[in-house]
Amino acid sequence: MLDLRPDDDQRMLRDTGQQFARRDILPFIEWLNATDASTDIEDISARTRQLFSAGKALGFTHLLLPERYGGVGGRCIDAVLLLEELGAADVAVAADLFALNATVPLIVLQAGSESQREQLLGEFIEQDLILSGALSEPTVAGSELFCPQPDASLGIRTQARRDGDGFVLSGQKSAFITNAALADRFFVMARTDPARPLHDTLSVFHVAAGTPGLQVGRRTELIGWRASHHAEVLLDGVRLDSSALIGREGQGVAIMSSLPQMPICLAACFLGLARTTLQTALEYARERRSWGKPIIEHQAVGLKLADMRAELDAARLMVWDAALAVDTDPQAAATLKAPAAKTMAVDVAIRNSQRAVEILGAYGVTREYPAGRLMNDAWVGYACDFTRDMLRLGMVPFL
Repeated sequence: MLDLRPDDDQRMLRDTGQQFARRDILPFIEWLNATDASTDIEDISARTRQLFSAGKALGFTHLLLPERYGGVGGRCIDAVLLLEELGAADVAVAADLFALNATVPLIVLQAGSESQREQLLGEFIEQDLILSGALSEPTVAGSELFCPQPDASLGIRTQARRDGDGFVLSGQKSAFITNAALADRFFVMARTDPARPLHDTLSVFHVAAGTPGLQVGRRTELIGWRASHHAEVLLDGVRLDSSALIGREGQGVAIMSSLPQMPICLAACFLGLARTTLQTALEYARERRSWGKPIIEHQAVGLKLADMRAELDAARLMVWDAALAVDTDPQAAATLKAPAAKTMAVDVAIRNSQRAVEILGAYGVTREYPAGRLMNDAWVGYACDFTRDMLRLGMVPFL
């Protein structure tokens, strides 16, 4: 018999996430949405760090790390249950501060040496370090990462040149590098040999903020995700010793393609957003009246709400299935279930947010109600960590 009910520990974790969302995330988002462009970015950054520290103290950022390194020893399904609660309060906070910081250390866990695991994972757990993954570039289509052609002219151009016992990194990362404007540590993807195909040379490097030659640009303004701190990253002769390389040279694609926890956890954040859009529309439909009765009693509205609930439940089952497959069938989780779950969760968040705007009518496009803001937040997910089209095309060889 298949039992999808969370156990006692999972219910406690979910309750903790829900309490944190109400006590810490929602007040932060209310304050942030009330600010204007003249607000000091340093004030926003400081408050964001306080929020991150509060969640880290509860174990959110090291939930997936083994106990032997000081982590909680949780499973992907545990993270999914938590992140839906955080995403219900704000998808950007959930995705950037907690999903990313919980999954990026898995790069070290999977591919790092034992000394790297002990040192870096220990630092991540003991210190309030915000992480960033720097892959995309402004002049290269992200879809080229999926291109099977052995063409050295395709793919990212950031170079990691051998220099004695170390490397020198040079290149430019796009304005969409997550947490770049806040990050204490960067995981930079670079090619160790630009004359060879991307899949043979893409490598992962750990770079501390403040390393000479590493510069972070101005914070990128998105249509949603006001709590995000995306920014451009410039690498101008960044010198690193050999210990900065995570895994082997050319192992980057293999590392990233074998970490389904990343898209699955991101998908869980969008489940939370999709749930909040349903709740927003449902509350309004029960209170708003037309023709002498609440509008929820009109079929046109009721059918939209029913579709929102049905699709939310379907997306949640897909995300849970992908999370459970991380333990039981990691290959299927990485190649099929994770990209499917991510695209499904984002699609449902977008559709639910659009329906919420429709149900609220004119109020749906005002700042007085959250429906419009939630729709903008949902649409950010369409291109977040690859578009739905590229993710689904990547699934085709494994169908």
